[in-house]
Amino acid sequence: MSNQYFENNPSLDSNIKELTYFYKGKIIKLFTDLGVFSKSGIDFGSNLLLKTVSINSSVSKILDVGCGYGTLGISIAVINNNITVDMIDINDRAIALTSKAIIENNLNNAFVKHSNIYENVCDFYDLIITNPPIRAGKKIVHEILLDGINHLNDNGELWCVIQKKQGAESAIKALKTIYKNVDIITKDKGYYIIKSIK
Repeated sequence: MSNQYFENNPSLDSNIKELTYFYKGKIIKLFTDLGVFSKSGIDFGSNLLLKTVSINSSVSKILDVGCGYGTLGISIAVINNNITVDMIDINDRAIALTSKAIIENNLNNAFVKHSNIYENVCDFYDLIITNPPIRAGKKIVHEILLDGINHLNDNGELWCVIQKKQGAESAIKALKTIYKNVDIITKDKGYYIIKSIK
């Protein structure tokens, strides 16, 4: 059975570790384990996305797609206690780790559930944020990016991080076919932070 972070392997050994992440003056508690993305620490792309994303005052609801152990969603929820943050992932272990982080950070504005991309998403959001699972393949990544528009409110924003060598330019080209504005907000070490507006 595969040990990829975007799949489930209930027979995989477990070795939960606590991570401390400093974000905008706050201490964020996160938990990692075998079988999840970037288990040894916060990855460069997620860190860059969190440093770059701009959340305006009109945003009240955010969705983190492919949340992993909750780096993006938990961090945003801690800083913005007036915003509801929903998180989804297909990996049951990632969901359990995110649930633990919600409790440990005393959050009542963050929620996580199992969903294969947007399969179990019924709501609409002001902002969708994602560090998409590149190893799941281009089809899945583009589905996350393009189908996001169906779950955004008017003028809602989709923020994502993709490396140039892992398909950033083809993703931008695809995004421009359906979003009214697509901009590269920053580039760093080959990572692109891309903002698309519905």
